[in-house]
Amino acid sequence: MLLDREEYIEQAYFYRTLRERMQQAMSTQELLVAIRQEILATTKLPMALDFMATELRHTGGFASAMARLDHYFTPYQTYVIREAEKEEGRFDFRIALEILEREAKYRAEGASLQGIFLFQFETLCRNRLGYDRGLEAIAGDPVYDEGWREWILTVRRQVGIVDFADMIYVRSEYFRQKRGDPEKPILFGEREGKIALANRRKDPLFLFSALARHLGYPSVPRPRLVESPEQTLLLLQRRVERLETRIKLVEEEMRGGINLARFYGPPKKENPT
Repeated sequence: MLLDREEYIEQAYFYRTLRERMQQAMSTQELLVAIRQEILATTKLPMALDFMATELRHTGGFASAMARLDHYFTPYQTYVIREAEKEEGRFDFRIALEILEREAKYRAEGASLQGIFLFQFETLCRNRLGYDRGLEAIAGDPVYDEGWREWILTVRRQVGIVDFADMIYVRSEYFRQKRGDPEKPILFGEREGKIALANRRKDPLFLFSALARHLGYPSVPRPRLVESPEQTLLLLQRRVERLETRIKLVEEEMRGGINLARFYGPPKKENPT
């Protein structure tokens, strides 16, 4: 489901505020409750945050709640957060929030389909999030029509085999001008085609950088390789919160069993409509 502009504005504010306030001496659940009061009540986001806070208390993460709110959060958003919440991964949770903030802000400003896809795909490339599941999540975004979805799944099959710049070039208006009408629908404009042609057989990151310079597409935040003491402390805090959640579940099991009803209650009563 496509959302109204005000939803993306509030989403961008939420992601930015949560990222900035994670350095405060508050649990993630407390931050959600506090930020919820600042979000416009005319949007669906406050109800989504209520559900996320409940899920965070039970599971220790955001991704499971976002997956159940699939009519509000896109599969791409859920995938980025799920990758950031992996304990064995190196994908910084705050980078994930900054990525979702920039994407939501770009949508609020009137994003093009080309810009959205290239931003999402660059996210996978820069952060090594995996092309197979990542592109599958991108294809599930309701912003794309069937033509775009078919092409994204084609990229999923051919990435690493066919040059990505070539895949853009042959579906561009510039290719049509040079070679005549293509067999498949045109997805990219003349300028994207020219830039893609100029970046054939180069690192795809050079292509993304050129598109951002010439067409104003948003750039993906760079991974922060150097961890400061503050970053290490935040990471430890997140892990402690998850451990506390797991200990509570173990204690419930020892007392006679976990009440699974609270995990599988009717989602429609809690989900934003």
